[in-house]
Amino acid sequence: VQLQASGGGLVQAGGSLRLSCTASVRTSSRFIMAWFRQAPGKEREFVVALNWSGGSTYYADSVKGRFTISRDNAKNTMYLQMNNLKPEDTAVYYCAADSRLIVSSIRLDYEYDYWGQGTLVTVSS
Repeated sequence: VQLQASGGGLVQAGGSLRLSCTASVRTSSRFIMAWFRQAPGKEREFVVALNWSGGSTYYADSVKGRFTISRDNAKNTMYLQMNNLKPEDTAVYYCAADSRLIVSSIRLDYEYDYWGQGTLVTVSS
């Protein structure tokens, strides 16, 4: 499975961006897809995940109410709508996917088998 992430860029604080992640294969109901991010000098952290089966979503507390994950089944694509961006959201954003995860592992980056190349989001103050 190959993942292609896009949509990053430079935005002012308070602005919005939408990231996309397209899978090379049909995203079956077994998949969990997620976004992680890594800021300069920091470890990669969980942002949000989507259980393709049923559509359950899981958000990090730091982005709740500002970020929204969604999907387009026909396009095998996951989106991350990011609103009210803050300078601390500056990071490289990675999409990830796995077909064997259990919900309790959904926030653990090392549990994901497939990763996109990352897209840089820079939020200026």
